[in-house]
Amino acid sequence: MKRLSILVAAGLLSLGLTTAHAQDDGAASMAELLRLIEQGQARDSQEARQRESQFAQARNQQQSLLNQARAERTRQENVSASLEQQFEVNQQRIITARQALDERLGALKELFGVLQTVSGDAQGRFASSLTNIEYPDRGEFLVELGSKMAGASSLASIEDIERLWGMLQQEIVETGKISRFTHLVTKADGEQADVEVIRVGAFNLISDDGYLEYNAGERSISELQRQPDGRYLGTTGDLMDSDSGVVTFGLDVTKGGILGLLIESPTIKDRIEQGGIVGYCIIALGIVGLLIAIWRWFGLSSDSRKVTAQLKRETASTDNPLGRVLAAYESNRGADTETIELKLSEAALKEMPGLTKGLLFIKVVSAVAPLMGLLGTVTGMIKTFQVITLYGAGDPKMMAGGISQALMTTVLGLVVAIPMVLLHTIVSGQSRKIVNILQSQSAGLVAQHSERNG
Repeated sequence: MKRLSILVAAGLLSLGLTTAHAQDDGAASMAELLRLIEQGQARDSQEARQRESQFAQARNQQQSLLNQARAERTRQENVSASLEQQFEVNQQRIITARQALDERLGALKELFGVLQTVSGDAQGRFASSLTNIEYPDRGEFLVELGSKMAGASSLASIEDIERLWGMLQQEIVETGKISRFTHLVTKADGEQADVEVIRVGAFNLISDDGYLEYNAGERSISELQRQPDGRYLGTTGDLMDSDSGVVTFGLDVTKGGILGLLIESPTIKDRIEQGGIVGYCIIALGIVGLLIAIWRWFGLSSDSRKVTAQLKRETASTDNPLGRVLAAYESNRGADTETIELKLSEAALKEMPGLTKGLLFIKVVSAVAPLMGLLGTVTGMIKTFQVITLYGAGDPKMMAGGISQALMTTVLGLVVAIPMVLLHTIVSGQSRKIVNILQSQSAGLVAQHSERNG
C-alpha cells in the first residue's frame, strides 16, 4: 500500500512537472498535491502500526490458548489412564463375580436357560392363541420375566416359575374346552357390537352369524367378509343353540387355513356367473329341454299305460293310440285286405306326430349345448390371451382364473347335454315301444282279415 502511494505520487509529480513546463500557474496546485500525498502516507503508516499491534496481541492470545489446550490434554490423559486402570480392576471383579455366581448356581444355570427359552416361546404362542382373548394379561408377565432372565442383575423366583408353569397348564386345558363369552365384534358392514362368541378350543371362533376371525396384532375379533357354504354355517348354528351333548361342527384344525380356502373357492353361483351370457343361454336351453322331456315322459307314460290296458280289452277305446287304430279297423271291417291295410297305416301315421312330438328338440338340445359350451370356451380364451398380451404372463393366478372362467361354459354345456341324451333315450324308447305295438297290432289285424277273407 505504501509503495503504491509513492508510485502514484511520483506519477502525479511527473505529471505536475510536465504541466508546470506548459503552464506557470500550476505551481500552487503541485504544492497542494504534495501536501495531500504526505498526509496520506502518514495515515497509512498509522493504520499499519495499528494492525501490527493487533496481530501481536492475537499471537499472544493464541499462545495462551494453546498452552491451556495442552494442559487440558495432559489432564484428560491422566484421567483416561486412571479410568483404564479402574476398568481393568472392574473387569477382573466382574469375572470373579461371574465365576462365583456360576459356582453358586450350579445346575440352576441350565434351569434358568430353559426357563428363558420357554418364556420366549410361550410369549409368541400366547400372543397368537385364541385363549389370549380371555386372558390378555399374560403377555406383560412374560415380557417382564424374559427381561429379568436376559439380565444378570436379578433371577427368577419360585413364584415366577410356578406362575409360568400355571400359564402353560392353563393353555393346555383351554385348548380343549369350548368357551362362551361376550366380546366386541366388528361386523362385516363395519359396525361394532357386543356379541356372544363361542371359542372352540384354540381353533375357531363363531357367533350367530357364522365364523369369526381373530386379529392377534390388534387383539380384535371381526366377522369374515364371506362365509363358507351353508352346510358349515348350519353346524355353527347347532353349536350356538346347544348347551350340552355332542354336536356336529365344522372344525378347522389349521386355525383358519382351510376356512380361508373354502371362502376363496367360488360357489355354484360364482361359477355360473363366470360363464357369462353364453353360460346363461346354455342353462336356459337346458331348462327348456328338461321341461319338454318331463312333459313328454309323462305323456308317453300315460299313453303306454293306456295302450297296455287296451291290449287286454276286446273293445276299442279312442282315449289311446292303439284304440284309435282298432277303431279304424272296426269301421272298415267289411273292406278288402288292401283297403284295411291302407286304413290301418293311415291311422298309425296319424298317431306318429303325437308320439314323436318334442323328441327332435330334445335331441337338438343335447347336440347344441356342447357346441355352445365350446363357443364360450373359445371366446373366454381369446379374452385370456388379450389379458396376457396387455399384462404379460408373470401372474399364473390371473391366467388360471381366466382359463377356469373360459372352461366353465364347456362344463355347463356338458352338464346340459349329458342329461338331455339320457332323457332323449328314455323318452324315445317309450315312443318306439308304443309305435312298435301299433305296427305289430296293425300287421296282425291285416293278417287276420286276410285269412278270414281267404
